[in-house]
Amino acid sequence: MNRNLYVVMGITGSGKTTVGAMLAHALGVDFVEGDDYHTPENVQRMASGIPLTDDDRAGWLQALAARIGESRDSGRGLVVTCSALKRSYRDVLRTRAPELRFIFLNGARALIAERIAERRGHFMPVSLLESQLAILEQPALNEHAWAFDVEQPAEKIVGDIVTRASE
Repeated sequence: MNRNLYVVMGITGSGKTTVGAMLAHALGVDFVEGDDYHTPENVQRMASGIPLTDDDRAGWLQALAARIGESRDSGRGLVVTCSALKRSYRDVLRTRAPELRFIFLNGARALIAERIAERRGHFMPVSLLESQLAILEQPALNEHAWAFDVEQPAEKIVGDIVTRASE
């Protein structure tokens, strides 16, 4: 079992990339930006303000699950960013690594909207925030996810994760 397999999850603007990259560095493992696995069609849909459907996400989730499985099979750690908004999406990601740990970044809608509005060079518009909030299924207790409030600095979140991971 590989204890260093993580998905940093949450809605757009929650800080997944920042926390994920910092966590991977702190753990000395590979980092995968989940958005890089979207098809050009999915990116275009989102950039146009069109929410993705479950069908749109299916291939993306399978590709991320395969990448997670490769790391598990090789014994290497990995941190992946992925919105993983629904339990069914998280279940797909767990197919190749049942021990996969989810780090749920959660925060107030107003703070998230402010962060999205300030971002430059990202394809996801603030108009899609509501669609993500509408389908978000927070991880259930039996999913053993670690939740963090994004009002905390990323450094504190990462420090807390590293501490918990070493226990």
